[in-house]
Order: sequence, then C-alpha cells, then structure tokens
Amino acid sequence: MTDTSPLPRTAHDLLSAFASLGIRHETVEHPAVFTVEESKRLRGELPGAHVKNLFVKDKKGRLFLISAVEDTQIDLKRIHETIGGSGRVSFGSADLLREVLGVEPGSVTPLAAINDGAGRVTVVLDERLMTHDRINVHPLVNTMTTGVSRTDLLAFLKWTGHTPLVARIEAGPVAVTPG
Repeated sequence: MTDTSPLPRTAHDLLSAFASLGIRHETVEHPAVFTVEESKRLRGELPGAHVKNLFVKDKKGRLFLISAVEDTQIDLKRIHETIGGSGRVSFGSADLLREVLGVEPGSVTPLAAINDGAGRVTVVLDERLMTHDRINVHPLVNTMTTGVSRTDLLAFLKWTGHTPLVARIEAGPVAVTPG
C-alpha cells in the first residue's frame, strides 16, 4: 500500500485510492443506515450482492472482519471453527472498531482494511458473496453505498496488505478455501 494519508482514512480518501488503483465503482448517497433492514428499505434497486459485516474477536484477542451476503445465517457459537479463531468469538467493542478499522458502528465494511495498516484484522469473505459479480458495501460511512466488482474488491484488499480468507460462512458444515 502506498497511500500515505493520515489515519483513519475517510470515504473521500478511499474513493481517491480507488481512482489511483483504477478500481471502477458506483457510489450512491442515502440517509444513514445501521441495520440490514434499514438498508433494504432505503437502497432502491442497486444491483449486486448487499453485505452484512461482523467485527469479532476470539479468546486470544485475534480480530476478524466477516463480510457475508446480507441474508446469511451466521452461528456465532461455531464460526470460530470456520475462520480459524481460538474459541468462541464475541463482538469487538465500538472503541476497538474505531481504533483498528477507523469506522463507527453501523459503517463496518471490508473496505475499512485501508485503515488497518498494522494488519491486526483477518478479513473473511463469505464464499457465497464471492459468487456475485458486484458487491455493495459502505465506503467507511453508512450514508453511502459503493458497488465494486469482486475482482476489484480482492485487488483492493491485497493492496491494503490483507489477503482475505474465503470461507463458507452460512451455518452448516465447515468448508474453508484460501483467498
């Protein structure tokens, strides 16, 4: 990553990074949304997969950012088995989220990897999410939605120094593949 903007980076910084990397995107503004249900009511007819994100930590303090298709059922009692966590996971606090990813609760996004220069977070992408050509996420704030291709999302994450784990997140039998 060659971006030298001060941390945490803003949505403007993120979209500027997209431009410098040649990442095509479509960004729409909307009122703040904090839940998947609010997002469904406000987003209109944006094509592509819409994402829900969980910022969690395991018993040893390892941090994970899980991004999955919005209707994915995630079993928090067993997800550690899929993502390689040590024991059950719990949600990371709002303060930890701000410290590590530079975003507020309700604005969690895989794009927040841009603020994790220390590489403290393992980014986990749902394998079902990765079957979609277009993926819609918040660009560090919950007042906008940005659509990017899955290829560009992976290229961006690699640029931030995060090679994501692509795994089956839906509750059920465990299956993991390297990203």
